[in-house]
Amino acid sequence: MELKNAVAVVTGANRGLGRHLAAQLVECGAKVYAAVRRPETVDLPGVVPLLLDVTDEESVRAAAGVASDATLLVNNAGISTATPLIAGSSGAVRLEMETNFFGPLAVTRAFAPVIEGNGGGAVLNVLSVLSWLHPAGMGAYAAAKAAAWALTDAVREELAPRGIAVSALHVGYMDTDMAAGVPADQKVHPADVAAQALHGIEAALPEILADETTRYVKQLLSTPPNAA
Repeated sequence: MELKNAVAVVTGANRGLGRHLAAQLVECGAKVYAAVRRPETVDLPGVVPLLLDVTDEESVRAAAGVASDATLLVNNAGISTATPLIAGSSGAVRLEMETNFFGPLAVTRAFAPVIEGNGGGAVLNVLSVLSWLHPAGMGAYAAAKAAAWALTDAVREELAPRGIAVSALHVGYMDTDMAAGVPADQKVHPADVAAQALHGIEAALPEILADETTRYVKQLLSTPPNAA
């Protein structure tokens, strides 16, 4: 889709990757709703703050009513609690699933008819290399992102006849608060990831692999388990 004159809803747009996505969309000529739990924290010029909590379906429905001109949805909001599945808190595991899986699902369900009614458009789901790589210490996050990958593939097929393209953005470590403890040389800049994501939306790419680590891990998915 063409981003100039698009109307985008970006969840989690007040910091990190979401902020860069919102800023670059504005630069492209799009109208941008910065959808966050606390609209007063949005200080990015040129965007429209929008109250939206992805874990609250009433909030999601209300946001879809306000942003009734949307043609692009970016499901960026997410959390990481670094929780293992067995030893970790069951509450933390459920929170990750509520935020990283059920949240994007609820927002997509609410905005799909809006986007369709406006002539079609696109959805971008921000996923992770951990959709495919599942370290024990990040079990809850990996499980939620793997589920969100399946969600993305299924929803892509379901929404295609309604004129809505669905893309997945997979990335490893970015230089954001979520990866604050990771050495700098292992992280990519979120501005670079945002630029790749927007190019992928314009090209209607089903998957956008934003760094070398992600591309390497994705390639390994087609390697036989016992291959040398």
